[in-house]
Amino acid sequence: MLHAGTVPAGLTALQGLDRVAEIKTRYGGRYVRVVDGTAEHGRRSWFYYVNGYLSDQGSAEYRLRDGDVEWWDYRSWRDPLDDAVVVGSFPEPLLHGFGGEVRMTVVVSVDPALGKRIARLVGGSVARTAPRDANVVEIVRSPKARFYAELRRPGAGSPVRFVLEARFASRLASKPQLARFRYSVP
Repeated sequence: MLHAGTVPAGLTALQGLDRVAEIKTRYGGRYVRVVDGTAEHGRRSWFYYVNGYLSDQGSAEYRLRDGDVEWWDYRSWRDPLDDAVVVGSFPEPLLHGFGGEVRMTVVVSVDPALGKRIARLVGGSVARTAPRDANVVEIVRSPKARFYAELRRPGAGSPVRFVLEARFASRLASKPQLARFRYSVP
């Protein structure tokens, strides 16, 4: 099940979901328990992301901003922070950040020309290293890392690090939707 749509900025994440799907809530309408007939069950529940970040705010509190990408995911409670940031909203959160805060993005690349292409895509710059508070896109030559994301520090809105294998980065530079709605690209 997948809904893609556009909702006005200023709505809460919960209101945005309600505009595109049939939902049921509990706890005074502040907790989503059913989306289009798929209900929480056992250790499976609904989680939501904004611009690739697992939100640390209730969906009734988070206000969507212009350009935000909201993503609801039905999954296990195993450890929600295992997937605190995902590649599936790429080039977010590099373009719109979280909660209105947009961080500097630095691309560190084994291939300078490819680094420049990715930097244009994400609104960043190319450098050898990145400041502690910057987002980082690292382009590497490694068969083990195709494309994954991780937080540089804990918490929604903190700097992120994307690691891309150079051949995949080249494809992604011209077709960013290759990673759409994925946790990582193996």
